[in-house]
Amino acid sequence: MNLHVTSETSRLRTVILGLPYQNGPTPTLNQTFDSKSYESVLHGVYPAEADIVNEMDAFKAVLEKYGVKVLRPNLVRDCNQVFARDVGFVIDDKIIVSNIIPDRQEEIDAYGDIYKQIHYKQIYNLPEAVHVEGGDVVLWGDTIFLGQYAFEDYPSVKTARTNRLALDYLRMLFPEKTIVPLNLRKSDTDPYDGILHLDCTFMPVGRDKCIIYRRGFLNPRDADRVVEMFGGEENVFELTTEEMYWMNSNVFSISEDVVVTEEHFYRLNKHLRDKWGMTVETVPYREISKMGGLLRCSTLPLLRD
Repeated sequence: MNLHVTSETSRLRTVILGLPYQNGPTPTLNQTFDSKSYESVLHGVYPAEADIVNEMDAFKAVLEKYGVKVLRPNLVRDCNQVFARDVGFVIDDKIIVSNIIPDRQEEIDAYGDIYKQIHYKQIYNLPEAVHVEGGDVVLWGDTIFLGQYAFEDYPSVKTARTNRLALDYLRMLFPEKTIVPLNLRKSDTDPYDGILHLDCTFMPVGRDKCIIYRRGFLNPRDADRVVEMFGGEENVFELTTEEMYWMNSNVFSISEDVVVTEEHFYRLNKHLRDKWGMTVETVPYREISKMGGLLRCSTLPLLRD
């Protein structure tokens, strides 16, 4: 199987899409791993399997409409397998297997049949001390944006998924690339005040545009730097706190001209269509968002042009 991914927006050819089936019982508050799931359980609105299936089927239909080859992991009963992006990510021709939290190890095992189709020299298993998940890795040509939480209380913060050692590891693996570390605001219980992954506060779209929620970064200068790298305010769509809460940045590009978004992202969708001239394919994904992820989180791209 060929692997090649260098950006978030190049024409997509092959992707792994997570599974919506047999997710197991609704977790308790102590069993949640992110603030959105915590809130959903607390208020009794955690999504039902039937709704998750319908939403992922709608997303799959859009991908196949554009001729994308869609792969799925093996089914693990009583395991939430929706968010394929947590399990791994591809940079150039290498796939990096994430060190996700121990309670989710069986999710990685479900990708075994897919990994068998990839040359073993292209598969990288992280050292035990290096933590990084795919949602914190955003690609833009020769630049890797890396969401992280590089502070002493990292081990006690559930929503801190990428540590400072990940920066050193990726620099070693991709010495020719520019890696931009971005410390994210964290909260295990308040989805209005914490960012799980970088793609929940920032995402490139098109050729030179991006979506950003400035308060997601602990250092305001980081947000300023990102805006500057994309050419200034005219190339940036800034999210409100409410839009961040509903994960408006967690869109998924099929190409530089086609992006898949959630059907309720009214302001963003209008801007993408009317201001930036993009084709916007909308799907229902609001129920899945109650588990702490959205469209990009559900995917693991393997091959882009």
